[in-house]
Amino acid sequence: MFTSLNFLFHVRANSGYDFTYLFIFLGIAILSYAVQANLKSKFVKYSKMPTGMTGRDVAIKMLNDNGIYDVKVTSTRGTLTDHYNPITKTVNLSEGVYNSASVAAVAVAAHECGHAIQHARAYAPLKMRSALVPIVSFSSNFMMWILLIGILTVETMPGLLLTGIILFAMTTLFSFITLPVEVDASRRAIAWLQSAGITNASNHQYACSALRSAAYTYVVAALASLATLLHYVMIFMNRRD
Repeated sequence: MFTSLNFLFHVRANSGYDFTYLFIFLGIAILSYAVQANLKSKFVKYSKMPTGMTGRDVAIKMLNDNGIYDVKVTSTRGTLTDHYNPITKTVNLSEGVYNSASVAAVAVAAHECGHAIQHARAYAPLKMRSALVPIVSFSSNFMMWILLIGILTVETMPGLLLTGIILFAMTTLFSFITLPVEVDASRRAIAWLQSAGITNASNHQYACSALRSAAYTYVVAALASLATLLHYVMIFMNRRD
């Protein structure tokens, strides 16, 4: 996310420009750390609040309640590694969610099922994000090298840096398209948890809080990507002047 911090010391732009962006990146880095720490803290706290069903059971019920029977619910290693895979049609829940009957577990499980529902309903932003996945995955393998070499040779080969900027712009677009996808999945999860009686008046607010904290991580990631993209654009513009 913050690879461009290393580039600041390779750029011969005026010091005011460099330090301005350095402070921006440091600010985003601190914000990102705070958001991640808050998410982990809430997950630990809400993992101690019991509910009547495990994450696995909640996922299966939510899928079935929405008429989805061709999506499997599986367990995956790690912490907060939960995700929905539209290719294999699997809701993959981390070990701490799959077998846990807690507020945090049911909130995460329902959120991932929200993505499965989006897929089944052909939710437009999800389709757009899925279309960008191959491009972002392909470009990420060599994008940073193109940007680095492009910065160092922008006066003689400006087209190389421009190519890197276009590739990076795809990752920034991906980050911003991810925002409505994640927010909508949480909205679906929160509504279903309440209507299905999985959460109640005493713990529903905590499920909402957990999903809201998770959403903030995507907001920060999108802002960081945008700031980095603007940084590369400014380098390109300044070196051509």
